[in-house]
Amino acid sequence: MPRATLTISSKNYSSWSLRGWLLCRMAGLEFDEEIVTVDDPTVRAELLLLSPSVLVPRLTHNEVSVWDTLAIGAYLNEKFPKAGLLPKDMVARQHCRSICGEIHSGFHNLRSALPMNLKARHDRFKIFAGARPDIERVKAIWTECMERYGGPFLFGEPTIADAMYAPVCTRFQTYAVALDGPAAAYNEHILSWSLLQPWIAAAVEEPEEIEELDVEF
Repeated sequence: MPRATLTISSKNYSSWSLRGWLLCRMAGLEFDEEIVTVDDPTVRAELLLLSPSVLVPRLTHNEVSVWDTLAIGAYLNEKFPKAGLLPKDMVARQHCRSICGEIHSGFHNLRSALPMNLKARHDRFKIFAGARPDIERVKAIWTECMERYGGPFLFGEPTIADAMYAPVCTRFQTYAVALDGPAAAYNEHILSWSLLQPWIAAAVEEPEEIEELDVEF
């Protein structure tokens, strides 16, 4: 049986690629990575925040081709139900789906003001005022989940939600977003998550190819 293939773009800049990659790792799927270069205009549109919808990441598994991170998560949950990508409890499961949908379709100001850049560190970054409500909402989501389900992940054990919010954790580290309490504990836990470390290491080694993103938004 042929191995699965996950098509992704920059590991340093692409939050959606990271989400798809984490989901495949969480599901226990063996896959090959296919890297789309930044010369591809659709990839550049994604990384420069000019396009809300591209075909990366894309998972090809047997005869199935699925793109969009939530669709990849739904497929992997059906294919590998024992991986626990969604909580077993029905109420928690719907809660998980809701906050995943929220990060998938919202937080536009946060994404544009704090673009993902794993190599960068901005200790005194001035955050655009329009992004602050998004940041407060993320902190509220994390705090509620940690207090309700006991941590260390949003729903106790790793779920699709953690893959969806992991890039936000890296953004908060890059731009020194102040956190405390359960939200800080969650952020620290995800940043030290063993599943995330290979991606971070590869991102750090990635060559600089997009000068437009090496700026403060």
